[in-house]
Amino acid sequence: MQEFYRKSLLALIFLVAADALLAALLIQQSYLSLSLFPTHDLHWRYYTNTDATMQGTSTVRVDKSTRERLRFDFNMTKAAQYPFVFAGIVLNDRQGKELQVDLTKYTTATFNAKCAPANEMVLSVSTFDEKVSKPGDFITYRSPSTFFACNAAGVPVTLDLTRLSIAQWWFDAFKLDLTQQETKLNRVSKIAFGTSSRSAYNVDSHAEISDLVLHGRDYRYIEALVVVLLSSVGIFAILFFRAYTRALTASLDVKMKKDLPLVAYRQLTLEPYKDKEKATVLRFIATNYTNTELDLEGVVAGTNTNRNKVNEVLKTELGMTFTSYLNKLRLTEAARLLTENSAAAVAEIAYSVGYGNVSYFNKLFKEEYGCTPKTFRTLASHPDPSAECDTAVSSPVQSDEPG
Repeated sequence: MQEFYRKSLLALIFLVAADALLAALLIQQSYLSLSLFPTHDLHWRYYTNTDATMQGTSTVRVDKSTRERLRFDFNMTKAAQYPFVFAGIVLNDRQGKELQVDLTKYTTATFNAKCAPANEMVLSVSTFDEKVSKPGDFITYRSPSTFFACNAAGVPVTLDLTRLSIAQWWFDAFKLDLTQQETKLNRVSKIAFGTSSRSAYNVDSHAEISDLVLHGRDYRYIEALVVVLLSSVGIFAILFFRAYTRALTASLDVKMKKDLPLVAYRQLTLEPYKDKEKATVLRFIATNYTNTELDLEGVVAGTNTNRNKVNEVLKTELGMTFTSYLNKLRLTEAARLLTENSAAAVAEIAYSVGYGNVSYFNKLFKEEYGCTPKTFRTLASHPDPSAECDTAVSSPVQSDEPG
């Protein structure tokens, strides 16, 4: 069994190491990032919009010389009722056709914002709404937004994309209920940065957005990890218990075969003792070991020898003390009865071999054979040993009763 436990420990260490490596890989894969400035995964074109459609005079100009960041100059005037300026990107394919990209897995946006002069600006994410949106007409898109501050030195910004809100004018324009604020970023076409009501009027201004990255989690990797971990633990447990059954059965088989020569009455039938005292001691123990009251003093009295002689016989012939040999006899006989008499209760067998306390018998039996009497019986009498073990427990060789 020691070899079995050693191999099981090595297998468990390998499994834990493999699971830990896989967990690290899948957890890392579950963290998503999508870089837009500079871009690596998506195509886009520049976009600008002002209040000109509302008789406003605000202006904006994007620097298109680089795609590593978004740079734009603007001047917001008060000519329109609701003045505004926006610059950003529209997602499209290689042919320039507008795309609607699912960004629901991304929950935060990080970027660096520079503004001269210092300003309070808006991030807006336009999402196509099947009920009211018209393709290409971004005014009809749901455009949830949030505010951020910036200055000439640059400010690192982190925004929660799950807490964007839609302006009231959009609901009023399309006669929608204000309670319908919920927005899913499942069909995003445009991401833009623009002025707010606190932006300066009639001032030549400059803004620069760089290192724009969307962050999120793909929990399918975590779900896959849980499935893999549970499966690996389950498979290991099944294989462990099957291997444990095989190893325990083989160990019991070896143990019982080794114990057979230690049974006094078996030895006596194989080789008569010339030393009558020795024969008398061994024969007496073999005849009376089922007596619950049997002890060393009883053997001394029953054989008309002394304690030293009894101990000498057992030590010389068997290498055991009296107590060890008595328990060996009783437990070996109990193993035989458990194997051959399936109808007898464990308690009945315990009493029949000389134990008045069943719990004590169970404890000694488990120490001797590595399993409880019930488990021993199950392994020994399994109808199809190959289903659980390579070697079934062999029944002790039956012998003549001591005479």
